[in-house]
Amino acid sequence: MLCNCQKEKQNQTADSPDLSILDEVLDEYRDQAGSLVTVLQKAQDLYGYLPLTVLRHIAEEMNIKPAQVYGVATFYTQFRLTPVGKHVILLCQGTACHVNGSERIETALCQELKIKPGETTPDKLFTLTNVACLGCCSLAPVMMINGQAYGPLTPDQAVRIIKDLYAREQQASEGGENA
Repeated sequence: MLCNCQKEKQNQTADSPDLSILDEVLDEYRDQAGSLVTVLQKAQDLYGYLPLTVLRHIAEEMNIKPAQVYGVATFYTQFRLTPVGKHVILLCQGTACHVNGSERIETALCQELKIKPGETTPDKLFTLTNVACLGCCSLAPVMMINGQAYGPLTPDQAVRIIKDLYAREQQASEGGENA
C-alpha cells in the first residue's frame, strides 16, 4: 500500500513543472511569516494544482519542512494535489440539495461522465466534486460549473448541461482546426 506522498509521486508526469514561474511569488513572500497559504494559493493559480515537485520547491525556498508544506496543502480543501478538468463541477450536497434530490443528480452525472465524485474525465474536460454547501439553497438541488450556478436541477437537466458543454468544446476544437 502506498502513502499519499508516494501516490502523488506516481501522479507526476514525466515532465517536471517549470519552477521558475514561481520565483516572483517566492521572492515576494519568502521572508514573511505566515505566508505559506498565500504562496500555495498563488502556486495553484499558476499550475492549476500543486504538484509534489512544486511543494518540495516551496519548502526548500521558504526554509520550511516539506512535511509542513504537504500538511498545509492536504489540510485545506481549497488545494488540489492532482490536475482538474477544464470544467470543475461542484455538486452541492447540503441539506436543502440533499432533500431535493442531489443524490439523483450525482448518479446521473456519474453515469454521463463515467467517473465518480473526485475524479476527472479521461479527456480532462470535467472534474466532479461534491461540496458541503454552495450557498444557493433556493436553487436546490444545485451545481456550479466554473462559477456559474445551475438549479433547481433534475437529473435530465444536469446531463443536458454537460452534453451542451461537450458540444461547445467539440465546436471550439473543430473551429480551431479549421482556422
